[in-house]
Amino acid sequence: MAETGFRKLIITITVIAAAIIELIDTSIVNVALSNISGNLGATLEDVAWVVTSYAIANVIIIPMTSFLAARFGRRNYYIGSIILFTVASMACGQASNLWTLVLFRFIQGIGGGALLSTSQAILFETFPIEQRGIASALFSVGVFVGPTIGPTVGGYIIDHYSWPWIFYINLPIGIAAAVLSYIYVKEPAQARSAKHIDWAGIGLLVVGLGALQTVLERGETDDWFSATYIVVLTVVATVGLIGFVVWELASHDPVVDLRVLKSRTLATAATLTFVLGFALFATVFIVPVFVQRLLGMSALETGMLFLPGAIVAILFLPIVGRALAAGVPPHYLVTLGFIIVAAFTLMLSRLDLSVGGSNFFWPIILRAIGLCLLVVPLTQLAVSGLAPKDVPQGVALNNMMRQVGGSFGIALINTYIDHRGAVHRSNLVSRLGAGEVGTQARLHEISQSLVAHGFSPWEATRRAVAVLEFTVQRQANLLSYLDAYRLVAIVCLLSIPLIFLAGKPKRPNAAAAAAAADSH
Repeated sequence: MAETGFRKLIITITVIAAAIIELIDTSIVNVALSNISGNLGATLEDVAWVVTSYAIANVIIIPMTSFLAARFGRRNYYIGSIILFTVASMACGQASNLWTLVLFRFIQGIGGGALLSTSQAILFETFPIEQRGIASALFSVGVFVGPTIGPTVGGYIIDHYSWPWIFYINLPIGIAAAVLSYIYVKEPAQARSAKHIDWAGIGLLVVGLGALQTVLERGETDDWFSATYIVVLTVVATVGLIGFVVWELASHDPVVDLRVLKSRTLATAATLTFVLGFALFATVFIVPVFVQRLLGMSALETGMLFLPGAIVAILFLPIVGRALAAGVPPHYLVTLGFIIVAAFTLMLSRLDLSVGGSNFFWPIILRAIGLCLLVVPLTQLAVSGLAPKDVPQGVALNNMMRQVGGSFGIALINTYIDHRGAVHRSNLVSRLGAGEVGTQARLHEISQSLVAHGFSPWEATRRAVAVLEFTVQRQANLLSYLDAYRLVAIVCLLSIPLIFLAGKPKRPNAAAAAAAADSH
């Protein structure tokens, strides 16, 4: 049944803190890759596996959390996962070589996967059913703030300490969360049966999702299907996931109960949560790369760009939760959210190379408000039509869709930027023919400036061509990032009609709330 008073407060703080440290770790490492590369003597391409291994483990374990919680007891599984995540964080900081770090990051991802979905399920049960909008808002603080402040925290640590501390900061929070969960978290009164272990389902899930996540994480780096292993893994992912769906639907005791997707609200919410993950992680990817590569900002300066948005989100999320509790239809909030996120990306699509950090302030605020209007209603919609015993599975599937959507978004945006950059460069170069008066005038101007600074005429001419090439490439990169912003806007706007497939969710009344409370 729902909790009250001090116990309710402690459980809420504990599970949100656990979710935040898990989500921070999805992005905090990104700003430390160069430092890890230099310290461990590895290439940047190999160091990228530090990010990839965590993402693979996360996306595999998240859909299985409902089964694992039922098999081992949700309380035991949750506390064990916190301990595993914390110990693995310590081991990551102590790693003396790259592949040891990659291994412990994978183990950390296995522990972290439970912290997301199980935390959310515990939070939903801590609040009465009529307050699920508020519970969604509180949990969404972690969902939004974690990936957003990850680069900020990581940038600060790298600038002032050393890279192992991006893992060590998890230790006090993890220890406190484990102790408080042991004292205050209870087993749910209702849970799914998990006497039979669906080994075939687990195998197909691990192979299918593991291969898919690897393709999404590594495809752009290795030029997609020109790499043999990407082709092989694509086939493996396709066969594995199709086999997984067929097997799970036919199984009496599936490891992932896909039958919960018969709920139209869950199926629609999960689809839109995929788009939300795309928008959330794609923008967290584009903006830092844009400001660091083209504007020359440091890791800490980049992270600070997102800080005002994180503060606004913390203040705005409870307002969205109260609006839902007051009966505002989630369809309206989701529609407005996608429109605002699209407006944010369209604002950034009008930038040029003369902008500074201040030009991002209001767009980032707008992004925060838009994502708040998406995260809370979609989280609540996902479970609104489910029986209490199905809530953990619905939550797990919804969280998996956000993670996969994020990986898909980064992979798509990265490839799109690369493709559009080549197109723009070709277009720009086509206008710079050797016989063009404007081109010759510009080269002469640069050459004369270099000669005035002591370079020989031959060296000045050679360097003038290099300067012109740099200018063209920089402009092509700018135009490709602006195209990427527009692509995110288009995806958001095209997704709006899907929300109306969810149907009208029933607003819980007092009798329904009482019945739900009794059922726990």
